[in-house]
Amino acid sequence: MNRREFLRIGGMSMMALVLGGCGLSSLTGESSGGQAGSSAAAGTAASSSSGTAAAAGGKTLVVYYSATGRTERVAEVIARERGADIMKLVPSPDYTEADLDYNDASSRVSREHDDASLREKIQLQKAVPDNWASYDTVFIGYPIWWGIAAWPVDAFVKANDFSGKQVVTFATAASSPLGNSGKLLAEMAGGKGSWQDGTCFTGSLSDAKVTDWLKSLKLSN
Repeated sequence: MNRREFLRIGGMSMMALVLGGCGLSSLTGESSGGQAGSSAAAGTAASSSSGTAAAAGGKTLVVYYSATGRTERVAEVIARERGADIMKLVPSPDYTEADLDYNDASSRVSREHDDASLREKIQLQKAVPDNWASYDTVFIGYPIWWGIAAWPVDAFVKANDFSGKQVVTFATAASSPLGNSGKLLAEMAGGKGSWQDGTCFTGSLSDAKVTDWLKSLKLSN
């Protein structure tokens, strides 16, 4: 797969999203450079401040990695609707704008794509959520990179024991589907937990898209 195809498969132009964030209304009513980007403390689990539909019978955690803010906005709506806690995954060191330039063969993301061993070295500022054992349901969100989950999510999955948890994956992209990204993460989890594929949010975003999808899920709580 060449780097030009990454634009189609992995999502909107990284450069355009990082610099502008324009043309996409924020799901929370804020611009991409405003409140939406700051509601989750970097790398920490915090209670959603606007929970309106807390799940009965168990706690829910929404974990996400977002390179440009698009996945973050979806995660915030899920957390709000589920009355869930939310945790942002932050690589250490984090990706810079130059790191995300997939058109540059020497950029960090390009080198990690070409050499999978480099992905194994990615560390997170925080990989294990506080009170992990208290969560029954975990949503995991990410952008699609070259047809799979953005690899900073791998470090989170490998660092935690999903035994007894129901896990739902979701993603964002320009037009590509979720594909095998969720199944690959489930394999990384060693088959522990009950995993189900969610959806990949493409094109324009709205609260309704996310809430309608949540209503369609078959969850035990």
